[in-house]
Amino acid sequence: MLNWTDRVLEVEVGAVAHGGHCVARHEGRVLFVRHALPGERVRAVVTSDQGGSFCLADAISVLEASPDRVPAPCTWARAGGCGGCDFQHVAPAAQRSLKTAVLREQLSRLGGVESEVVVEELPGGPLGWRQRIRLAVDEDGRAGLRAHHSHDVVPIADCLLAPSEMLPDLLEQSWEPGSEIDVAVDDSGWRHVGTGTHQHAAGRDWALSPGAFWQVHPALADTLVGVVEEWAQAPRGGTAWDLYGGVGLFAAVLAGQVGTDGSVTVVESSRDAVLDGERALRDLPQVRFRVGRVEHAVGSLPTPDVVVADPPRKGLGKQMIEALVAAAPQRLVYVACDPAALGRDVGLLTARGYRLRALRSFDAFPMTHHMESVALFTL
Repeated sequence: MLNWTDRVLEVEVGAVAHGGHCVARHEGRVLFVRHALPGERVRAVVTSDQGGSFCLADAISVLEASPDRVPAPCTWARAGGCGGCDFQHVAPAAQRSLKTAVLREQLSRLGGVESEVVVEELPGGPLGWRQRIRLAVDEDGRAGLRAHHSHDVVPIADCLLAPSEMLPDLLEQSWEPGSEIDVAVDDSGWRHVGTGTHQHAAGRDWALSPGAFWQVHPALADTLVGVVEEWAQAPRGGTAWDLYGGVGLFAAVLAGQVGTDGSVTVVESSRDAVLDGERALRDLPQVRFRVGRVEHAVGSLPTPDVVVADPPRKGLGKQMIEALVAAAPQRLVYVACDPAALGRDVGLLTARGYRLRALRSFDAFPMTHHMESVALFTL
């Protein structure tokens, strides 16, 4: 079986691909190359080869550089280093251009939709923005971050995506081998290690249990709230669903739109998140929480006028979209963190009669290939 693992190849780098790679070709095979940029000529070491039509590689030297290349500010952002950052070698504006290209390509290829969407910058800059980090601990008790697509732990001295002073002292300590450590900074700047936090968004305070989901970029929660508020347009006295709703961040917005004569149902699988949400929204009797898997719950919910859905990375998928089509909300606001899943779901929804009316995307994860998008569909 053909196996190029550990071979060093000299290649011309082509277009960016989803996942933080760029595409290159060698002897009829495709290489997905990290730490490269379109238009560059690089030497790349093959890191994974399953013997098919493609393999994975890391650029280890640049022979002809792109004008968008900059020195990576973090010493661990390199081939064989930490797997958290894909684009530290790329100027920030160019990072957003690469993400825009990926998003448009996924929408076109998977969804059959041509879009002029642009990935928008959020305030705060490319470093120091990450409020929540999960550290991994190696077999020697040293905390760090995982290598790319690996369970191996890379010991580090700091992470430049985190606020200063968030991690260095923790990374010097000894921990239980094989454990994980949740670290968060709240809106007041207080650090929490393995405990809950307090956040402020949508005009109210949220007390979160340990491990509860919350956006890692400090500007993203209110940014998404603003888009949902503009696009949901739930009617007064109407019915809304907040699916995969977490602590009910979007339910707070929907509750204000439907008023006390309407209803908002939040469906969330985490019981702790539901308890947090019920405490935060106890002044909104029109909001009700349902603990359970979304696909099991939607068949017994009241018919919605509006649905807001914020599914995990895998997206909605065919089964969930069939359930939504059966419920026939007039408006669906879909929050997506994976452009490939979004592209696929755009195709499924438009094939069932929904129209993509609006789309925005945000660079909520600078230095990485990730982005957050919001799509509005109407019947």
